[in-house]
Amino acid sequence: MLSWNILQGGGSRINDIIKSLMEINATIIGLSEFKNNNGGNALRYSLLREGWIHQCTGHNNPENNTVFIASKIPFELQLPASDLNEFQDQIIKARFPAFDFYQCYFPHKKEHQLFQTLFKELKNEKAAIIMGDLNTGKNLIDQAAHSFWYSKEFMNLDQYNCRDAFRLLHGDIQEFSWYSHSKQGYRYDHCFISDEIRPILKSCFYLHHYREQGLSDHSPMILELS
Repeated sequence: MLSWNILQGGGSRINDIIKSLMEINATIIGLSEFKNNNGGNALRYSLLREGWIHQCTGHNNPENNTVFIASKIPFELQLPASDLNEFQDQIIKARFPAFDFYQCYFPHKKEHQLFQTLFKELKNEKAAIIMGDLNTGKNLIDQAAHSFWYSKEFMNLDQYNCRDAFRLLHGDIQEFSWYSHSKQGYRYDHCFISDEIRPILKSCFYLHHYREQGLSDHSPMILELS
């Protein structure tokens, strides 16, 4: 599985982003900052043609960011949020037979109820995978400072039997998925898995060279299950 913030819908980078997605060849693809515009349509059509025939996205208009899921195996779409105003389409849920997959894009340093929406969903889940740009993390670990909003809510995912897959495998090492203009690193992009999935967790890592090549300001994140 792949999760990637493609930066404002991809823009002029969209063809290179499409090529990169083909190269990585994840069975399930989740994108943040996807846009329902011409570039987004080109991406969807290219994936469709190459076997990612099951797709869904939020309903945001073309100028706004939303999230997107494409899969080679079928799923049922659900839109968990119903009362989030301008953040309505920042979380979508693909219900697979074995687990529910959430692709998220939580806004940076803005007041929202997206974590609360996620917590309501997880109360009744048996197996779930949450991926995306959450724009938060653990202070002093996922960044050098302590400026994260929603860090408490981020850590409260443990109370819903969801574990940080990257930390399960790599402990508290510092590795960042986004850098500021002043070269300060932040791990904004995350993957959480429920306890039912933990026994088949194989790997969880970032592909930094796509960010370093300028295809986005975020590194793609990969989750592999055995």
